[in-house]
Amino acid sequence: MAGGPKALPSTGPHSLRDMPHPLAGSSSEEAVGGDSTPSPDLLMARSFGDKDLILPNGGTPAGTSSPASSSSLLNRLQLDDDIDGETRDLFVIVDDPKKHVCTMETYITYRITTKSTRVEFDLPEYSVRRRYQDFDWLRSKLEESQPTHLIPPLPEKFVVKGVVDRFSEEFVETRRKALDKFLKRITDHPVLSFNEHFNVFLTAKDLNAYKKQGIALLTRMGESVKHVTGGYKLRTRPLEFAAIGDYLDTFALKLGTIDRIAQRIIKEEIEYLVELREYGPVYSTWSALEGELAEPLEGVSACIGNCSTALEELTDDMTEDFLPVLREYILYSDSMKSVLKKRDQVQAEYEAKLEAVALRKEDRPKVPADVEKCQDRMECFNADLKADMERWQNNKRQDFRQLLMGMADKNIQYYEKCLMAWESIIPLLQEKQEAK
Repeated sequence: MAGGPKALPSTGPHSLRDMPHPLAGSSSEEAVGGDSTPSPDLLMARSFGDKDLILPNGGTPAGTSSPASSSSLLNRLQLDDDIDGETRDLFVIVDDPKKHVCTMETYITYRITTKSTRVEFDLPEYSVRRRYQDFDWLRSKLEESQPTHLIPPLPEKFVVKGVVDRFSEEFVETRRKALDKFLKRITDHPVLSFNEHFNVFLTAKDLNAYKKQGIALLTRMGESVKHVTGGYKLRTRPLEFAAIGDYLDTFALKLGTIDRIAQRIIKEEIEYLVELREYGPVYSTWSALEGELAEPLEGVSACIGNCSTALEELTDDMTEDFLPVLREYILYSDSMKSVLKKRDQVQAEYEAKLEAVALRKEDRPKVPADVEKCQDRMECFNADLKADMERWQNNKRQDFRQLLMGMADKNIQYYEKCLMAWESIIPLLQEKQEAK
């Protein structure tokens, strides 16, 4: 599939009143607007309404009930299947991490393989190597050139010294998965995937040479967002965006609590694992002193060893699969808050211009062009932000569905292995009892 980026709701001269909230129902009755102003609770219920819209490049989320607050929304998280009915024309894979030892530094690079049928790519397939700072450069460029859109977060660069070895196989593999997901989220976006910096990142043999060409000029939108009127305080954030802000605050708080508790559980499991590894061999050494009990004691020792192995696997799964998703979405909420803040800045600039026009004595039949342009930027921001919020909600449903189902499966497997281990020694104990 070739061509330019798919149109988002921001394209076209629609007024803010006519723009539907991405999480609201598709009927006109559910749209926020009209002469009357709904209450905050009613607006929250409408914003996250009974019927989700079809995503621009995704599936159709199943319907959810309408909670009256951000807290109840979290409590009613729906785990829906996503149906991807589109033909994809861009595939990106991050793999094959390699360690590079230089005089001044040691770092890891990753191979990025790209396959595409888009006309923007001169070749059908590319293979380049990139390090973490290159991914960071890409994200910075996307933020500059696409300020109205939610840019996926990168995994955190720094780790606590003495806790994680950033060159260990486990850490490198966890980072590789996160970087792969980062690029796939950009690839699936109908606007970000067509960004020129993303194209360069995927295809340029020497990315450093491209970086040295100089700092690219920001887009007009980016400049407007970066150099907004200083000192002007936003009157009021529209209720639908205030509801999104409240939701993000609650969401990040809940995930932060889960993350802290999960880390404590993992720490306790590791301590328990250390005790099990010392506990099992005791039965084995004891069996050397016993005649009739030797075989059952060896069985108990082997059983504890199997339980230790199962617990180690469960702990690894929690560390490598569960925690990274939580941290990614905590960072995701921060990214969304950043875009929301930029939207507020554009609104503040628009309000400041309107006040300046109102203070002028001369009677102007038409709104000045700069005010209209500012209004267009604000409406563009509103539409893009709501569309990306919808996409983010859809991805969140899929990711947490997969995460929680995986966690349930891993725990079931763990307890099944422990049950099988303990059941295996029962016949040995019964034989000794019958022999008496």
